[in-house]
Amino acid sequence: MLISNAYAQAAGGAADPMGGLMGMLPILLMFVVLWFVMIRPQMKKAKEQQKMVSELAKGDEVITQGGIAGRIAKVGENYLSLEVAEAKDGPVVITVQKSAVGALLPKGTLKNL
Repeated sequence: MLISNAYAQAAGGAADPMGGLMGMLPILLMFVVLWFVMIRPQMKKAKEQQKMVSELAKGDEVITQGGIAGRIAKVGENYLSLEVAEAKDGPVVITVQKSAVGALLPKGTLKNL
């Protein structure tokens, strides 16, 4: 006979219950690493920036994210006024958003510029 008989094979045993979890383990591990390397430090930095912006007061010397350095003349809820230069008829004052403040400078920094 040229064709052999085909028989059903017996089941090799119960399916491995940990097989699905072990397949997902590398993906879960990559997510955990991504959390600790990228997401967590970014959230921490954003929280520090928000704290710094909320504590701004009149007379503080700051630099904006655009690179403008000045002294805070007036603080509002969302905006603040910066004295950026001295003119013949008084200081030059600009209005910027609070969130545009990039860094708080030590006192006396503007005198050295």
